[in-house]
Amino acid sequence: MTSGNLLTDHPALYEARFPDTERLAARWTEDCLRRHGAGPRVLDMGCGTGRDAAHLHEAGRTVTGADLSEAMLAHARAHHPGPRYVRADLHGFALGSFDAVVCLDSSLLYCHTNDQLDGFLASCRHALAPGGLLVAELRNGAYFLGRTDLLDRPAVDTFTWQGRTYRSRTTLTVDRTAQLLCRTRVWTTDDGSPPVPQHSAWRLLFPHELRHFLAAHGFEVLELHDGPGPRTEPPWRAGESPGAAADGDRLHLVARLHTH
Repeated sequence: MTSGNLLTDHPALYEARFPDTERLAARWTEDCLRRHGAGPRVLDMGCGTGRDAAHLHEAGRTVTGADLSEAMLAHARAHHPGPRYVRADLHGFALGSFDAVVCLDSSLLYCHTNDQLDGFLASCRHALAPGGLLVAELRNGAYFLGRTDLLDRPAVDTFTWQGRTYRSRTTLTVDRTAQLLCRTRVWTTDDGSPPVPQHSAWRLLFPHELRHFLAAHGFEVLELHDGPGPRTEPPWRAGESPGAAADGDRLHLVARLHTH
């Protein structure tokens, strides 16, 4: 193994580690888009391997998938064709005009600073047609108020891919000053390679804070709740209504850009 981001640099390994055979995230997203009458043009910001973008394409939408990782984009073009795939930074982008911007699996939380979050929302505002939607699924900063279950002990995961066994040990810590959830993940394999540590972080955004940022950029919040969603327990199922609380560890957002 080489250093870098093992999963981002090896998209097939990412899909093996995080299988999504039911395409729950994409199906939940399509449900949100349909319920709120979104037009066909969708931008999937932080599209990763392209699985969700391709599912939305198969549902009849005109999809652009954007990511910062060239490896992910190459994998998406080869294995999940249909959408247009482009390299872009979610802190600031200009990729055309859309009826909806989708940002799944906490991608929005790679906006670590207020300026970066403003840059993302300003880009969304310019990209969206009047009345366009922003649909996002992300960690809930409020979950960590008084709860330490995700911080108390490392999470250990083992899986086998292409005849090699991978083991990851993931530790989460909170940087309260920067309002970040920091992740250290150490990878080892059964072939004697040295361990590979990786570091990443997510902004800890609170529901009211998110509402404030959205309002400042001309968005009306239609839904903001902790579930059910594609990564909740139990997971979302077709036909389920959105919840009302924002207590769990995930947030699900649907916001509409004001038409005036």
